[in-house]
Amino acid sequence: MKKQDLINLIRYHMDNNEEAFISEVSKIAREFDMNNDSITAEYLMELISTTNNYIPQTSYKDLKYLSKVNYSKKPLFLPTIIEEDILGITRAIKAKKDVSKFLFFGRPGSGKTESAYQIARLLNKDILSVDFERLVDSRLGETSKNVKLLFNEINSVSPNNSIIIFDEIDSLVLDRVNRNDLREMGRVTSTFLREIDSLNTKIPIIATTNLIKEFDKALLRRFDAMVSFNRYSKEDLIKIADAILSTNLRKSDNLRKDIRLFNKILNNLEEVPYPGDLEPLIRTSIAFSDESNKYDYLRRIYSAFNNKESISIRKLNEEGYTIREIEILTNIPKSSVSRKLKGE
Repeated sequence: MKKQDLINLIRYHMDNNEEAFISEVSKIAREFDMNNDSITAEYLMELISTTNNYIPQTSYKDLKYLSKVNYSKKPLFLPTIIEEDILGITRAIKAKKDVSKFLFFGRPGSGKTESAYQIARLLNKDILSVDFERLVDSRLGETSKNVKLLFNEINSVSPNNSIIIFDEIDSLVLDRVNRNDLREMGRVTSTFLREIDSLNTKIPIIATTNLIKEFDKALLRRFDAMVSFNRYSKEDLIKIADAILSTNLRKSDNLRKDIRLFNKILNNLEEVPYPGDLEPLIRTSIAFSDESNKYDYLRRIYSAFNNKESISIRKLNEEGYTIREIEILTNIPKSSVSRKLKGE
C-alpha cells in the first residue's frame, strides 16, 4: 500500500465519503491480490462488505408486482473495467442526475444481479424485484394491463429508499409465455415502452438479461446506460477463483491451500467458468473433500472442471503436471506414478 493510499483513506473517512472510501479499499485489495496476497485482499473486501449494515425498513405490504429482496452482503469481485461502471452508476443515482435506467447484459453467472445488489448496499437502498410470475398472464391482453399496474406501483415507491430490478427482463419484453402470438408480444412491449417513458426519472431501474441480441432497438434506447458483463479476461476469472478458494478453505481446519497447483488447473482449461459457476463448484469440492487428505479438494476440483470421473496419469503428464502434482490429483504415490509413466 502506498503512502497516498493511506492519505486518501483518512481523507475520505473524515469527509464521510463512504463511496470513495470503499472504492479506495477495493483498489488496495486488488493490489494485494496482484502481489499474491489473496488472503489480505479477501479480508479487506469482507470488511467493506459489512461496513454498511443499515437497510431501509419501509413497508411494502400494498405492492402486488414488486417484492423486497433480502440481498447478500458478501464481497463481490469484479474486473476493474466493470467495477468502474458500477461505481459510476452508484454516483449517478446518488447525485440524482436523472440518469436512472440501466441495463446489465452478459452471460449467466457473470454477476449482473449481484452487482445490482452491490449498488443498493452502497446507497443504503432496498431492492424491489419485479415478480414476473404475477405479471405475465396467458390470457389475451392481461399482461399489458398488469404492466400498467406495475408501473403505477413503481411510481408510488420512494426513490430515496428503493431500486427497482427487472431481473431477466427478457421474460417480459420477449414474452415467452405468448411467444407464438406476435401481436400479444408487440402489445406487451409497446405498453412497456410507453410506461417506462412516463416513469419518474428519480426512481432507479436496473434490468438484467442474457439475451440482449434479441431486444428491439427501441427498447434499448430507453436505457440511459448499458453495462456488458462479458468483459472478464481469463486472468480476471482466475483471480476471482483464487478469492473464492481462499474464502472457502478458511472454513476447513485441515485442508491446505496450494494456489500454484490450483491456478495451473485453471490455466490448463480452454475456458474458465464465470463466477456464478465457479463459486458452487469450488465450494462443493471443498465441502466433499476428505480432510485427512489436505489436498483432496484439488483432485475433486480438477475432476469437476474437466468433467471426468477418472483421471489419467498419462493425460496429466501431457498437460504438464509434475510427479508431485499428479500424486495430489490422483491420490497415487509418486513412486507408482513414475513407474506407470515409464511403462513398467
